[in-house]
Amino acid sequence: MNTNGNIYTIVYTTVIVVIVAGILAAAATFLKPSQQANIKAETISQMLQAAQFETAGMNNVQKLDKYAAEIDRAFTVDAQGAKVKDLDVSRGNIELEDGLKAQNYALAGKGGYTVGLPVYILKDGVTVIPCYGAGLWGPVWGYLAIEPDGCTIKGAYFDHESETAGLGARIKDDPAFRSQFVGKKIAWGQEPRFDIIKGGAPAGQQNAIDAITGATMTSNGLNGAINNWLKAYEPYFNGIIAAKAAEEE
Repeated sequence: MNTNGNIYTIVYTTVIVVIVAGILAAAATFLKPSQQANIKAETISQMLQAAQFETAGMNNVQKLDKYAAEIDRAFTVDAQGAKVKDLDVSRGNIELEDGLKAQNYALAGKGGYTVGLPVYILKDGVTVIPCYGAGLWGPVWGYLAIEPDGCTIKGAYFDHESETAGLGARIKDDPAFRSQFVGKKIAWGQEPRFDIIKGGAPAGQQNAIDAITGATMTSNGLNGAINNWLKAYEPYFNGIIAAKAAEEE
């Protein structure tokens, strides 16, 4: 075959493309379990940090061990707050409902998606729930840890895909921002149920914190995500609060 001809060039290019594609496909298949393990460990780390557990310096195995030691039960609920299914919390088969983007579509009423909101209840009675929404440059998400009373926030942790470093990225990087959530209240049945306020939250407002200076769009996006998901979880928490009130009578 003439190595300077067009046919040779086409054949050679095709063979190289097929070989490279095969290598990449094999690598993706080989690495997939490791990638999934990293995602699971990172998700668990974020939930634990929201609940005020320290995970810095832990490897993946230690994060899973800590979760297994602290979790009591987990399940998903529908739009009416009724349980849909249990999630396995055993150390050897930890199950998470981490398709937050799909759940966000379900909450928006997009066809083909079913509401199945995850609820993670720790042994100390704290409940951890997620939120997901749009920031300035991409999705933002996170977890709220709620005390057994159903309305007091124990802690929060947030992450993002591509918010601006030093500004919107502070939802993750700035512990002072996250610490504002500690001890705040969720105003169930009100609008907003929680508020991130530009210019500072009014003194004494228990369901509000200060927004990040210079990151209005990210703050607004996170605020919208939190309120959208709290509204979805409200039927479930109303049931919890009602049950506790009945116990105290």
